[in-house]
Amino acid sequence: MDSSYKLLNRIDDPADLRRLNLFDLAKLAGELRRYIIETVSETGGHLAPSLGAVELTLALHYTLDTPADKLVWDVGHQAYAHKVLTGRRDLLPTLRQYGGISGFPKPSESPYDTYAVGHASTAISAALGMALTREHNGEKHRVCAVVGDGSLTGGMTFEALNHAGRCKIPFLVVLNDNKMSISKSVGALSNYLNRMITTRSYLSLRRQVQEIVKKIPGIGMGIFSLARKIEEGLKNMVTPGMLFEEMGFLYFGPIDGHDLPQLVGVLKTVRDLAQPVFLHVITVKGKGYEPAENDATTFHGLGKFDLATGVCHVSGPTPTYTEIFGCTVTELAAKDSRVVGITAAMPDGTGLDILADALPDQFIDVGIAEQHAVSLAGGLAISGMKPVLAIYSTFLQRAYDQLVTDVCLMNLPVLFAVDRGGLVGADGPTHHGCFDLTYLRSVPNMTVCAPADEDELRHLLYTGYKHDGPFAVRYPRGKGTGVDRTRPLHEIPIGKGELLREGAEAVIVALGSTVVTAVEAAEALAIEGRSVAVINARWLKPLDENLIVEWAGRTGRVLTVEENSLEGGFGSAVVELLADRGLLDSGKIRVRRLGIPDRFIT
Repeated sequence: MDSSYKLLNRIDDPADLRRLNLFDLAKLAGELRRYIIETVSETGGHLAPSLGAVELTLALHYTLDTPADKLVWDVGHQAYAHKVLTGRRDLLPTLRQYGGISGFPKPSESPYDTYAVGHASTAISAALGMALTREHNGEKHRVCAVVGDGSLTGGMTFEALNHAGRCKIPFLVVLNDNKMSISKSVGALSNYLNRMITTRSYLSLRRQVQEIVKKIPGIGMGIFSLARKIEEGLKNMVTPGMLFEEMGFLYFGPIDGHDLPQLVGVLKTVRDLAQPVFLHVITVKGKGYEPAENDATTFHGLGKFDLATGVCHVSGPTPTYTEIFGCTVTELAAKDSRVVGITAAMPDGTGLDILADALPDQFIDVGIAEQHAVSLAGGLAISGMKPVLAIYSTFLQRAYDQLVTDVCLMNLPVLFAVDRGGLVGADGPTHHGCFDLTYLRSVPNMTVCAPADEDELRHLLYTGYKHDGPFAVRYPRGKGTGVDRTRPLHEIPIGKGELLREGAEAVIVALGSTVVTAVEAAEALAIEGRSVAVINARWLKPLDENLIVEWAGRTGRVLTVEENSLEGGFGSAVVELLADRGLLDSGKIRVRRLGIPDRFIT
């Protein structure tokens, strides 16, 4: 780190931070923001969320006694400033790289990372568990959960808020809201009221008056109730806090999330209140970097980019599987008005932004609500529509019960476009799609397939669209293989694989993203004089049993390859098939499986 970071070079942990005055704290915010921008331009990552939370992060570590006080980040997209301030400043250039620091809070990495996160809407639940443990043990430390406004679209957040409000224990929830805006007139009155109601003298006087009024014989409680309603009515004319007050929280806000003196002042006031507190903070996503402020969606999470222009580095014209999906479902929707694309707050990430732009009436974004998305798809399907739910493999896990009972139990024609199947790279274990083949193949009525290339993806999507039942197409992150994609859409026979290469010594049975690698391996072995067959299995459920059994018998050696957990995955399905046919009894056929081992891949 160069010498221009005069203040940041002095911050090894939050204790150093707390020695600064507010003027230097504001200067540090500028240095911290610049360091994050420069570093992420070289590493890629979640830039815009982290830039928007710089002042909030500084204020939290400035006013809370971390790590004794527990700070839980929801999702973790906004945590880069947190990592820099908690002893990992010089490690930021290793962000999201092998052997480097994680892009998300990770307890094994630092005591300041109190909980492993990566999925939305979990922080309040986890933090409440910590707060209840504190109460049980008679401890005094503070617990704070920081959630984004997007997480408020997730039902789990409100389940946790509903519980926390009833617990009536010291507990702080900070809403980092980077979408809402308040008009100047409303904002001025709101700021005045919040300055008034967050002073210690006001809070103390408020409590004393309440106790005195309640004791007035006969009418005390009535006066108290009326005063409370007047206070709530005035407050809720200018603030959106009524819902949280009704849940049992004392609500403060909205306040400017980039005004450090105000943030610090309010946090010092609310941090020790003996009840649940909800602090609403307004921030600007991408704050301090013009390209990110102007296009927060692109800069939410991206690869390396040019620091001066903000232009992302691209690796070539080959489209991604996600783009191919988006174009294909849009093609289907243009020809059939029953086709409806559904996403859980990720239109750009899933490719459904293409459909949304072309046919907005056939596009639904439910927010971060995967369970609702699956049941919604079930309701559409049973009513005669053709829903296509585009979702990352790791997030489909969140709606497994709905997949089973609200879709598969009724054998409804919902097409699941399962993106990011397999290892996804830098985002790590919370985002790898390692388990979908395992959990999908176990459900009755579900058909599961995985394309070998982007053209096969098109035709499998079309097959799923035509199929009268639950249908999952699983495909990887990243660019396709560059194959021709001009053939008209056609159905691929369900349960029919493809022999790509004959061989006498062994057969590689590969699924999805591993097929191309399997062919390359067989070709390399051929140069060495070895004869290995290759099957593009294409289907996990149903398997092409005849093709697999035939070549297992011909060669006597079977190698299955998949980008999924070996526990109950594609290889297990092949072994079960051969065992059920009695082909493993004599020992003449040997099977080996390649896939993801039974551990989380970092």
